Amino acid sequence: PAPAEAGPAPGPPDGGWGWVVLFGAFVSIGFAYAFPKGLAIFYKEIQDFFGTSYSEIAWVSSIMLATTYGAGPISSILVNRYGSRPVVMFGGLLCGVGMISAAFCTSILQLYICVGFITGFGLALNLQPSVIIVGKYFLKRRPIANGLAMAGSPVMLCTLAPLNQFLFENFGWRGSFLILGAILLNCCVAGALFRPIGAPTALAKTPVTEEGKDALKGKITEDGPTENTTEEEGGKDCFEKINQYLDFSLFKHRGFLIYLIGNVLMFLGFFAPIVFLAPYAKHTGIDEYSAAFLLSILAVVDMVARPATGIIANSKWVRPRIQYFFSFAIAFNGACHLLCPLASSYTGLIVYSSFFGLAFGMVCAMLFETLMDLVGAARFTSAVGLVTIAECCTILLGPPIGGILIDTFGDYKYMFIKCGAVMVLAGTFLFIMNYYNYRMLAKEEKERKTKEEDPKSVRIENEGKKTWNKDSTQDGPELEPLREKGEEVKKEMNGT
Repeated sequence: PAPAEAGPAPGPPDGGWGWVVLFGAFVSIGFAYAFPKGLAIFYKEIQDFFGTSYSEIAWVSSIMLATTYGAGPISSILVNRYGSRPVVMFGGLLCGVGMISAAFCTSILQLYICVGFITGFGLALNLQPSVIIVGKYFLKRRPIANGLAMAGSPVMLCTLAPLNQFLFENFGWRGSFLILGAILLNCCVAGALFRPIGAPTALAKTPVTEEGKDALKGKITEDGPTENTTEEEGGKDCFEKINQYLDFSLFKHRGFLIYLIGNVLMFLGFFAPIVFLAPYAKHTGIDEYSAAFLLSILAVVDMVARPATGIIANSKWVRPRIQYFFSFAIAFNGACHLLCPLASSYTGLIVYSSFFGLAFGMVCAMLFETLMDLVGAARFTSAVGLVTIAECCTILLGPPIGGILIDTFGDYKYMFIKCGAVMVLAGTFLFIMNYYNYRMLAKEEKERKTKEEDPKSVRIENEGKKTWNKDSTQDGPELEPLREKGEEVKKEMNGT
């Protein structure tokens, strides 16, 4: 146990070792987001090898992304129990095992298990602890830090797209999966950098306090019958343990519910365009390297957009109303997809990839910052877990629905139109509901101040408190035994 004279827990340093932690989060988040997109290079060849359809091969990315998001509560529980460092290291190990196992798969179902579930679960253990620990190390510079950490995704994607094409041409998709599995083990190195900040002083006082409470319980229990006490305490402890890791009271939080509904709708069209971008380019007659180069262009623009968005979001003009900025970014993303069918040439696809990278980077840079802005840092861990488990359903269905549209109509434009319409709708919903939320918060704050300034209401409230205190402190013979026992326990705790 920590010494009793220990000072309070250190606050976010906003620098120092935090920059090293930020680099580890940059690597870990980069692999978590970019890896499922980079695998799209192999889909055309894997599809021909196993003789599958577009929708069947799209389930590989969908299962991986859905597992990454759906395992959010498990990741949150593990982080609360063991800390970010061991969770990320174990996640990196799972990623490597999953991809190495995928190199020996003989059916598309085995790919679903190895790449989708095992590697996806490993990426889940990389993503959330990295986001959480950045929030612990930064406060004043948090939007900038989140933007820099999220920039790991485009940097990794810019590297993985041509690398995957090179690996495929030289080693085939099986040999490439072996090498990628070894590369993913670098997440273990990134996790080793996540040094915990420290424990608060309150934890040092907990053993004494709990011991005193247990003694008081034992003394009072001896004096009277307590049927069903054990069952009630057991049920309470179980609920408290669950609520400690996942704060379900967030579902009563108006801003959290608005964010949750908007993001669940948004993810129905968020990942499908980037999964099918390279196959779409190949479908129009563009060679493999040029198709992979489109992902690199997207990644380069995305790489610049995320830190720039973090700087803009941290400004005094945008940060108080960052939810509006987030809504605009989602609607702008959808507008890019709606205009994509007009890009019939390779030059048009380059323009689309550039704007798509800008919009994609803006959304990703603010994805977790807006959530922390709504619920606060204390409840952020639980909020991330609850949001990701809800988002995994639409993430799972997004790319396969796009694949079904491609198989049905034989054209990619309907997939892009569907994704664009869904994202414009999500952005519009978030903008309107956030406006309503801000109005309600202002109204509630005004009512609170009016109530505090009204002397009559304050006097009535104070009189009620005095009456309650008087009633609660009245002497009575039936309370004398409990009071004596309580005094004895208090003396024992004070060491007298």
